Amino acid sequence: MKRIISWLADNADAVIGLTIAIVASVLGIINLVPAYVIANVTVLMLATLAFIALRDRHRSEAAARQIEVSVTGAHAEVLDLFSRTKRVLDAMPEAVRFDEWQDTLARLRTALTHASLVQVVPGAEIRHVHTLARLKTDRWVFKGGTGTYLRAVTLPDCVDSARKEHRPIEVQFEIIDPTDRDLCGRYAAFRASLEPGPDGTGEYWTIDRTRKEAFATIFAACWHRQHFTLLKIAGGLSQVMTTFRTDMSSSHVIITQESSTSPALVVEAGKPHYSAYEQELQSSFDQARPVPLGLAREVSLSDEPTVDETRRLFARLGVALPSTFTDRDVSDIIAKALRPRNPYQ
Repeated sequence: MKRIISWLADNADAVIGLTIAIVASVLGIINLVPAYVIANVTVLMLATLAFIALRDRHRSEAAARQIEVSVTGAHAEVLDLFSRTKRVLDAMPEAVRFDEWQDTLARLRTALTHASLVQVVPGAEIRHVHTLARLKTDRWVFKGGTGTYLRAVTLPDCVDSARKEHRPIEVQFEIIDPTDRDLCGRYAAFRASLEPGPDGTGEYWTIDRTRKEAFATIFAACWHRQHFTLLKIAGGLSQVMTTFRTDMSSSHVIITQESSTSPALVVEAGKPHYSAYEQELQSSFDQARPVPLGLAREVSLSDEPTVDETRRLFARLGVALPSTFTDRDVSDIIAKALRPRNPYQ
């Protein structure tokens, strides 16, 4: 309604003239007014139309003059700004101008690079990222708890790909020391607090299970090394428990937590943080207790290793199995090493 009233106010002269014309025409048709009245009304309408035309022309010319003045003023301001900028640049030495320009570009590149330094990946997509990281990689570095996923998925997949393509693969892992009972107890308590019931493998987290998982990772490294000569693998045992897992391939660094639902941090190769994590992993590995995996060649492991072979292997590596471990416990280590269950399926 407001719009209609506003329109009528802006066009009152035309509306009034049109109304008069309509009324006069109707009255003339039904012979209620003389003909000379109709003629006078017609003259009045023509005068009204002439007035409206003159008024609109005046308004259009005024608007055109206003636009011309605005454009001319803006043009003058632009020319003045350009002139003043040119005088400032001309007053600067050429080398300084070049350095300033280079510095500006460098800051811009840095800002664009830092905008995507680290990606946050939802828990449901972590396995996909791991798959991408394993494609065509020539190395894998791991630091974490017991290396369950490394043993179940990463190591076999990397070895299979390298074997099919007849190329070498380097693997480095750092896990908790299975001979440190107190450390394994703290890790088991931590994992049990995250998953009070059985995890994806159907087992509960206990001290013995934690020790078996870590022993199995060492055993799997030795077994794969003997069965694929192009595998170069190194292992270290940490005296410190970590709640994060770090995986690094030649294309990605992936940082996850023990919970499969927690998001992961992903850094692509070439980003500044990639080199930082690479240095951190190597520094941590250098401080860990080394596992002399090269000595494993002195103990032959069959396709289906026996309990005796397994005991001799760990004795030769200097990573003694607990005296309380029965043959059944050793068989569990062999099964976890060669037939591992993916805890995140």
